[in-house]
Amino acid sequence: MTAVQKAKTFIEEKMTGNVPEIGLILGSGLGVLAEEIESPTVIKYNEIPGFPSSTVAGHKGQLVIGTLEGKHVVAMQGRFHFYEGYDMELVTLPVRVMKAIGVEKLIVTNAAGGINENFDAGDLMLINDHINQFGTNPLIGKNDDAQGVRFPDMSEAYTRSLLNLAQEAADSEGLKVQKGTYVGTTGPSYETPAEVRMLRILGGDAVGMSTVPEVIAARHSSMDVLGISCISNMAAGILDQPLDHSEVIETTERVKKDFLSLVKTVVGKM
Repeated sequence: MTAVQKAKTFIEEKMTGNVPEIGLILGSGLGVLAEEIESPTVIKYNEIPGFPSSTVAGHKGQLVIGTLEGKHVVAMQGRFHFYEGYDMELVTLPVRVMKAIGVEKLIVTNAAGGINENFDAGDLMLINDHINQFGTNPLIGKNDDAQGVRFPDMSEAYTRSLLNLAQEAADSEGLKVQKGTYVGTTGPSYETPAEVRMLRILGGDAVGMSTVPEVIAARHSSMDVLGISCISNMAAGILDQPLDHSEVIETTERVKKDFLSLVKTVVGKM
């Protein structure tokens, strides 16, 4: 039995409600959304066979399964990162498991540094594309044809219809949102000012240490994807101040009302 099958079997034995149709990956400081899930079943990551532990502040490290805005969902309250020492297979394992238990649509969120100088800390950015700067790819190795094709198309990594839906949801809630390209890097060190200038030249609007591997795995598994970044700080060199993870948590706390409003409205419209 594979790691995906073992985790699937364990989770399905714990589930008391309907099969989740929407998956949510909640990044640094954004796990508060999981508190909104009704009739929740909570499963700690360290209880699930094959799952590692989340070691980062702002990540509770648990799955929450239940109902949100009338839809059946499963939420990752915290994720796994490449910089924690986990390989790409482990980083993307939860995405594979979500697909295995029935999830067809994935909302992936993160806290990111703003590269685009027209952005401000506290902005929400709908991700319309990404740039992989991890130096590796979660699909390297023998392909599992049951999960997806050997060479998956990434020309629409972020599903256009969901992007449009999110924009409509923002408009209906009176929320200003940005759109842009997310750059995924390994971390855990923040980028230097020179690296930020390079990423801007490459076409990046925001930079972070997650999301890209998960989205590649999701698209490989034929899942529809919506990505949302909370611009938690401006990247190095844009403002004359040092970067600190506490600033990330402070900013996500400040904008949580808008974040909750946007994602709940999107889920309700899905």
